[in-house]
Amino acid sequence: MTAVQRYLPENVVTNDEVATSVDTSDEWIRERCGILERRILKGQPTSHMATEVAQGIIAQRGLDPREIDLIIVATITPDMMFPATACIVQDRIGAKRAWGFDLSAACTGFIYAVATGAQFIESGVHNKVLVIGADKMSSITDEQDRSTCVLFGDGAGAVLLEPTENEGLIDFELHCDGSGGDDLLMPGGGSLNPASKASVEDRLHYIRQDGKAVYKFAVLKMAEVSNNILERNGFTVDSLALFVPHQANLRIITATAERMGLSMEKVMVNIDRYANTTAGTVPIALSEAAEQGRIRPGDLVQLTAVGGGLTWGSALLRWVF
Repeated sequence: MTAVQRYLPENVVTNDEVATSVDTSDEWIRERCGILERRILKGQPTSHMATEVAQGIIAQRGLDPREIDLIIVATITPDMMFPATACIVQDRIGAKRAWGFDLSAACTGFIYAVATGAQFIESGVHNKVLVIGADKMSSITDEQDRSTCVLFGDGAGAVLLEPTENEGLIDFELHCDGSGGDDLLMPGGGSLNPASKASVEDRLHYIRQDGKAVYKFAVLKMAEVSNNILERNGFTVDSLALFVPHQANLRIITATAERMGLSMEKVMVNIDRYANTTAGTVPIALSEAAEQGRIRPGDLVQLTAVGGGLTWGSALLRWVF
């Protein structure tokens, strides 16, 4: 990774504001989720945020957009079923030589996308791969559902992958288990339940989640996959400079760290300010960590996430800039 950027909408929505439309409170949300506020994008689609971080990468790295070979956008809230959000971004930033596609793995999407993009770098096929995680979760969140509407926000983050003489991406491990798909899903909008009067009335176009099942799965699998990849490469948690987990719930983050035997001082947390931005959480947190000086060249960094699918995975890397 040779550049990292983030984009958060300006509009801040507090817990008190959420509580005006559903039976909840600031205290309940803080205690159960660790969230104080979230950002909500008004009047623009996911591609707006994805384009903003892409342009930020171009400026930070001093690129001619035509140098970009591939654009991967991890998202579950594309502007539309097709064309892909990556194609929209490609056109807007003038990356005339690039091809691109969207990747759907929910909250694990960014890690899936980094692992995918890295293969094109390692094989020598491409020199510059732009990986974006972006979601406008407010577009699929049911404001009448207290169990989900308090959890999500909008945001995007991105990294640039390039060949390096340093280690860079050391290893990754990715998984999915479709048997748990009903625990976290949006049932409407696809070929199973296409848009109709009935699907809208039944609120099928919003997120549905079994919170208890997802919590248990997330803590178990995030800790397990994180420890697996560390052990496989001869490291321990003490080797890590920073652990960057998916920002789904503060209790999930702290329970994962406890299972791993990892001090919270080494864990990046920003869920309090942004809530769960799905594919955006890891790159947004990574960008903030870099800006705050919490990671430096040569540091060992681990990215771990779990999401709908069910999907989960981890990537281990040396920070190179």
